[in-house]
Amino acid sequence: MKTWFITGASRGFGARVAELALGKGESVVATARNTAALIKRLGIHPNLLSLPLDVTDKRQARVATEHAIYRFGRIDVLLNNAGFGLLGAVEEATKDEVERLFQTNVFGVLWVTQAVLPYMRAQRSGRILNISSVGGYRGGAGFGVYCASKFAVEGLTEALYQELAPLGIHATVIEPGYFRTNFLDSISLAMSHARIDDYANTVGAVRNRAVDLNHIQPGDPNRLAQVIVDFSDVPNPPVRLPLGSDTVSAIETKNAAVADILARWRHVSVSTDFLKSD
Repeated sequence: MKTWFITGASRGFGARVAELALGKGESVVATARNTAALIKRLGIHPNLLSLPLDVTDKRQARVATEHAIYRFGRIDVLLNNAGFGLLGAVEEATKDEVERLFQTNVFGVLWVTQAVLPYMRAQRSGRILNISSVGGYRGGAGFGVYCASKFAVEGLTEALYQELAPLGIHATVIEPGYFRTNFLDSISLAMSHARIDDYANTVGAVRNRAVDLNHIQPGDPNRLAQVIVDFSDVPNPPVRLPLGSDTVSAIETKNAAVADILARWRHVSVSTDFLKSD
């Protein structure tokens, strides 16, 4: 039976994965800023260790990991799930909004991963699952800063995939589309306070769509959670796992657009190399 270490486990995908893992008889280290919220959602269970963790605090990430090892002896799956969104134009985002987002979405993933990796390396086994987004593969108006944070997670994961494979550790970035969680609620999605009228037809339209889409998203979070739990047992997992038909469509559209750019601009792209005669 595996031991899971899950950040942001008091709600959303993290809570659902924790419940399914416990239901399988596996051990779960559930972390969140508010341990009362963890207990309220997950209750008390002999295989459950609920710990306070602000992922932006590197020292607290190390302490939580030490508690996990002391209790269960190992960590087999790290699910970096903690994060939130920011909706607003790139120009509208303030320094505080951008820094807060990156502290959680990027540095939080980095600090927790660095805390867990020494134990996985000692085991010569483990899985790192980093929750990204369809916005981690392609940027979109209104979510530019959020997408930038998720692009960073994708880059980190791709590097980890290569660095850790010889050590028996697998890293995968998970790319959900729109799932029917509370992501579009104010508890998970911050709004830039600034409003620039010139972006009314782009970012403003996205704000309106976010309101209309909330709680009618096409993705089933329970199905996603089950996929993640099952995926933790898959041998030779891929570096990325897109989830949701909207994510698949977005990736296909972007890949086609990039292929078109390469075809149209290849002569320019390759023209910057030294000439063979040089």
